[in-house]
Amino acid sequence: MDMAKMEKNEKIEFIDTKSEREEITGFTFKGLIDGSLLTIRSVIRQIPYILFLVFLAVVYIANRNHAEKVIRQLNTLRTDVKDLRSEQITTASELMNLSRPSNVEKLIEERGLKLSESKVPPYKIVKNKR
Repeated sequence: MDMAKMEKNEKIEFIDTKSEREEITGFTFKGLIDGSLLTIRSVIRQIPYILFLVFLAVVYIANRNHAEKVIRQLNTLRTDVKDLRSEQITTASELMNLSRPSNVEKLIEERGLKLSESKVPPYKIVKNKR
């Protein structure tokens, strides 16, 4: 009796593996179009792996898009910094030019402020200690 059960089990296993072989070799274009490919047991077992690969592809695409967005922002900020630096240099040179004594005298005369340069040199005021 044990031999009959073992033979039966072996035959069932053999049939199962044979049907799997037929299913594996049954990958055809027609099977893909009519959807019977998705009902094959070997494909159904791979669905978690396929979904994991799809998830990784989505994460990869999202990461790439985020990186490109950051690079675009970085380039924009570099351009802004370059513009602001040149503006700062221009403003500093204009301020140096305007603060020269000769230019200050010209501005005073142009605006008619009636100010003049002191002819007496500055001196210290010393307080005596008692």
